Amino acid sequence: MAKKPSSMGRQKIKIAKIEVKNHLQVTFSKRRSGLFKKASELCTLCGVEIAIIVFSPARKVFSFGHPNVESLIDRFLSRNNTNNNPIANNSLQLVEAHRNANVCGLNLQLTQILGEVEIEKKRDLKKCVTNQASKFMDNEIANSSTFFGDNGNGIFDNYDIKPPRTMPSSSDLHNHRLGFDSAALF
Repeated sequence: MAKKPSSMGRQKIKIAKIEVKNHLQVTFSKRRSGLFKKASELCTLCGVEIAIIVFSPARKVFSFGHPNVESLIDRFLSRNNTNNNPIANNSLQLVEAHRNANVCGLNLQLTQILGEVEIEKKRDLKKCVTNQASKFMDNEIANSSTFFGDNGNGIFDNYDIKPPRTMPSSSDLHNHRLGFDSAALF
């Protein structure tokens, strides 16, 4: 029997800054969601209030708060006198950055939604114009049938065309004795 190769499994990683930008972003996203999940569990199990603000490598801000980030930071700042406290001043800057990031994110969403609405308006307008054009063409076709007549004989419906008094025989038709040059027709 061949020995089954052992898998590498979970390995301990060296705690140092990841240099590859793509790996850095992936690791950040996974670790951020894990951190927020643990914070949520801590809130549920212990009944504590938590606020976490994280800036991504791309300088985007992410936050978690229970009951919410703003109320916890406001409570933290009101406890610490902001007049001569550098930590509180930094915290105010952090709160302001968080609020600005939220506003920027909402503005981006609004811009995307407005763009989608504009695309839908154009699509609906195109559909409406197409329907109107189809109706117009249907009306034009219906109006032209009165010009050509309902029986398909065209404008000649208004003229009284009488058949010849005697019907030519088939040999007359074959020998072109109808009084006109049938070759000109073909």
